[in-house]
Amino acid sequence: MPSSPPAAPAPLPKAELHLHIEGTLEPELAFTLAERNGVTLPYASREELRSAYSFTDLQSFLNLYYALMAVLRTEDDFHDLADAYLTRARAQGVRHAEIFFDPQAHTARGVPLATVINGLARALDAAPERHGITTRLIMCFLRDESAESALATFEAARPHLDRITAVGLDSAEVGHPPSKFREVYALAREAGLKCVAHAGEEGPPAYVWEALDILGVDRIDHGVRCMEDERLVARLAAEQLPLTVCPLSNVRLRVIDDLADHPLPAMLDAGLLVTVNSDDPAYFGGYADDNFTAVRDALHLDDATLRTLARNSFRAAFLDEATREKYLKEVDAHQG
Repeated sequence: MPSSPPAAPAPLPKAELHLHIEGTLEPELAFTLAERNGVTLPYASREELRSAYSFTDLQSFLNLYYALMAVLRTEDDFHDLADAYLTRARAQGVRHAEIFFDPQAHTARGVPLATVINGLARALDAAPERHGITTRLIMCFLRDESAESALATFEAARPHLDRITAVGLDSAEVGHPPSKFREVYALAREAGLKCVAHAGEEGPPAYVWEALDILGVDRIDHGVRCMEDERLVARLAAEQLPLTVCPLSNVRLRVIDDLADHPLPAMLDAGLLVTVNSDDPAYFGGYADDNFTAVRDALHLDDATLRTLARNSFRAAFLDEATREKYLKEVDAHQG
């Protein structure tokens, strides 16, 4: 009787810190929710939809990203979206996930904010027992909407702040500097929330400076263009302010042309606290460990470097120290 092939090694334990829950909408679930809610998608099949997941830049991705949100209507839809992500994340070695959501993209379609938060929270509350994953929820403001809209969104979310750990800033970066959102970030900090922001993806290093000095962020999302500014790199390294880098996303959105040219090794060599994440994995070709595998192969990273990236993810997470230490010990004990 032929022997079965050896089981694949378990992936490294890791935290995912840069993950847009709307960006985990796989074509299969999109069609399921469309049918549930009587929404007609402009694609004849799942295969045709998946073939549309090909982008020339950030805006071409965002156009499809927002169009597909039409299928998300009810608490159950948001629960099912988050639960599907957590199922995949567990298989990728994710032990802790800090999940972005875009309330303005839903309230603009007439979906109440409470529907979004309650649906997501139901899945997240069940995640430790159901998936073995701890979670945090991060409410993002769309930077291509007005500062007034961000302020109104924050005020609408006040009754739900017990479910929210941090605020973030995402969507089209160029032309929408972090300083535009100075006031809403001040309110978030006053409310005791952590702060993160996308900066230095398509936008210049100056946007990273603004996120640090004007918004007072605890982490920079993306941040790869910091490498163009030696003084900024020195500051980020000295302060050990984390960067949540998304390699496959960078390639898909043409931030870099080839994964083999990604600045990740240079960022590590510069002493930056870099983490590897999936961003919008349904659209960009891979979840958390798929990104680890891709950078390992393209950049010839050794096991020690991958373990450093996994440790960095827990060091950068919004965790209490006891939980952080528990996860770091899991990384150290991992036999890959």
